Amino acid sequence: MEASGVPVLGVGQIPIDYILHKSLIGHGLTVHDAQGNVVFRIGPSSSSGRRTKILFDSVGNPLVTVLYLNDEWRCFRGNSQELEDLIFTVHKILYYPSNTELDVLLSSANSLDQKTGFRLKGNPFRRACTIIRGDSIVAQTSLLYKLSKIIYSRNKFRLTVYPGNDCVLAISMLMAFFWR
Repeated sequence: MEASGVPVLGVGQIPIDYILHKSLIGHGLTVHDAQGNVVFRIGPSSSSGRRTKILFDSVGNPLVTVLYLNDEWRCFRGNSQELEDLIFTVHKILYYPSNTELDVLLSSANSLDQKTGFRLKGNPFRRACTIIRGDSIVAQTSLLYKLSKIIYSRNKFRLTVYPGNDCVLAISMLMAFFWR
């Protein structure tokens, strides 16, 4: 960490970029790689409506389920909502349209024992979010820019995942950050 307290990246790392497209109809989101291939898809659960979203791989297999309940988000493996499949829980620290902070509590083998693993900071309206673990940046989102102009609408934005980090975990956390 620099003296300014701002997390920094390691030298020589090459990040991986994804483009996220938010559906204008419904509540879906698709994640594309640099070549434009669909890598993931996010959609609402057919049984639970808007309070549950599922992250699918490119062929439609459920990877994680995110459930919004009692002012917190819970992320489970696959299509489960059982405590033994809990991956993390997200709590609001600061929640304003222009400035939002969330804490991500990772689950352990003992479901009662959770520890802070990540912090998400940013502005959901501007599709700007930084995922931080300790003093390292895990991933960032931003609108697409070209020569200081926004070239796409807010429905299309970039996700950059830095090396050594799990893109499925990053996307799962962003599902809570951009939840609407």
